[in-house]
Amino acid sequence: MTPETPLDHAHAAMEQAPGDDALRLGFYERLADGELFVMLEREAEGETIAPAIFDTDDGRFVLGFDREERLAGFAGRIVPYAALSGRAVAAMLAPQGLGLALNPDVAPSSFLVAPDALEWLVATLAEAPAQIEARPQEITAPHGLPERLLRGLDAKLAAAAGMARMAYLVGARYEGGLTHLLAFVDPAPGAEAALARATGEALAFSGVEAGTLDVGFFTAADPFAARLARVGLRFDLPEPEAVTQPGANPGMDPERPPRLR
Repeated sequence: MTPETPLDHAHAAMEQAPGDDALRLGFYERLADGELFVMLEREAEGETIAPAIFDTDDGRFVLGFDREERLAGFAGRIVPYAALSGRAVAAMLAPQGLGLALNPDVAPSSFLVAPDALEWLVATLAEAPAQIEARPQEITAPHGLPERLLRGLDAKLAAAAGMARMAYLVGARYEGGLTHLLAFVDPAPGAEAALARATGEALAFSGVEAGTLDVGFFTAADPFAARLARVGLRFDLPEPEAVTQPGANPGMDPERPPRLR
């Protein structure tokens, strides 16, 4: 039997406290960030796949498993499959009105993710905070942000290897009022959109309103970067293991999911 997985734990926590929005968000965050093995009718043809679709009284569902062994246990035979991120699966299924049958009958996290839940997930993943043009009149140490958001930012930025050297979280005062700013230093060319999206996901899954955090991009040579270093909460992004184009890995860009046949 496959040991319980992070998705199992997130699902169990959500089921035990159905009224807790934080636990529900935690489950969907784990689903989006994890890898799913989607059962196919036949081998994939390039970027085009034909998932096995099952009709039920609750709608039409595609089968996805968070472990290969669970897929094999359900099928009882060798079947073709596609390994995709949860966000790519959601972006692929939601426009088609399809749901996701997660780990059916083979795990504690057996769960039907309805089409409207996938639509919500796709919309949530698409949210991103505002990218500032004007510089704040004043910056301070961050304050009043929930620990869940700080943990979420730390996890998202730890997965953004090579996209920037570092980031600083600061309080920011503009003419229009107070907010917070996540300032990235020396972003890789073309990485800005992916970094903004990762920040938006951390916000969305923490339950914090997007309006409480802006995103900015600066060079290390900019004098403003020295001000950030003096008062900001610093996040170091890992060095890349290999040279990759930001957002090019499978499932990183939900706007380019596999095509359904």
